Amino acid sequence: MTNIVSRLFPTATNMIRLDHTHVLSTFHQYKAGAPERVKKGLVNTICTALEIHAQLEEEIFYPEMRKVCEDDERITKALEEHSEMRRLIGLLRAMEPEARDYDETLSALMRDVMHHVADEETILLPTAEKLLPDRLGELGAQMTKRRLQLAGPRTGEIALDMGRAASGNTAAIAMVGLAAAGLLLARRSGHLRWPHAHHART
Repeated sequence: MTNIVSRLFPTATNMIRLDHTHVLSTFHQYKAGAPERVKKGLVNTICTALEIHAQLEEEIFYPEMRKVCEDDERITKALEEHSEMRRLIGLLRAMEPEARDYDETLSALMRDVMHHVADEETILLPTAEKLLPDRLGELGAQMTKRRLQLAGPRTGEIALDMGRAASGNTAAIAMVGLAAAGLLLARRSGHLRWPHAHHART
């Protein structure tokens, strides 16, 4: 991949930070007293974003980190945190917003994600920027391409959930606009071609 192409995308570490910001901002839109439609849309948006984010890290970012880290205990811990996150996501997807444990389960997921974000942003991402400075642009491009592959089949679901989340909420409507712009950028990037350094498929 050329440097010019890789510069069209966020670096891998900046993409991860952007994902963290998006998910946490969506968490903060959630109110226990909101209409059920809004709550369902926000929770589904959070769950989908986390599922895609975790898969990108596990397929592309973490394997590269294992190659350069002498002690990969942090990555093992991060993978364990992903497993717990998926367990809570599974519970939320099986519930309806009126369920007694719905708010509590989302709060548990939020606490776990905040802890995970703190660990990554204070330790793992700075380590990657120290040890992989020349690879982060290419990894970011690979992650952008893979994100499109993962999100593409779920476009209708994502749009529906974001629409629900935005009902009567101007901040959420702005979030939908930003997300739509990101999807458009990713779709346009699908027309670029580069050597297939990563061969994962949906």
